[in-house]
Amino acid sequence: VRITEWMYSGGGGEFIEFTNLGSTAVDFTGWSYDDDSRTPGIFSLSGFGMVAAGESVVITEDNAATFRTDWNLAASLKVLGGYTNNIGRADEINLFDGSGALVDRLAYGDNAFPGTIRTQNASGRPGSAAALGANNVSLWVLSTVGDVEGSYRSLKNDIGSPGITAAIPEPETYA
Repeated sequence: VRITEWMYSGGGGEFIEFTNLGSTAVDFTGWSYDDDSRTPGIFSLSGFGMVAAGESVVITEDNAATFRTDWNLAASLKVLGGYTNNIGRADEINLFDGSGALVDRLAYGDNAFPGTIRTQNASGRPGSAAALGANNVSLWVLSTVGDVEGSYRSLKNDIGSPGITAAIPEPETYA
């Protein structure tokens, strides 16, 4: 399971997408998210239940129903809303499994880390498979309408593709 998209500031609120890139389902019971305090258990992801191979799930500070409406998402997409430890312009995204072990981390900050994208009104997504799990924000790119992820504008004019994870292209794809 990896962090596959994030937006820290948007008209429709922030969100983080996690995707099961494995070949079997993962039970999210006991899994959690936290930002730079790096503390397991802060925001429970147990509500996702079983996450199928290839499935993406989303957390947002918005109400889940409002987020779905804003992004025109299917009811089948698993969205957990209402987390309150907001991510900011310089922060971390930490994903922990049911035992509290760190599964993935992405530290970013456009002042602290050269090459960091600023995900304000456009989400960040991996620029290649090398970005996944590397904790190297310079390998991430901003979403643009019609990109390889199928990004689009939300009703609140944000650009992203929450819940849609296309095959992550290798760098030569961009040539």
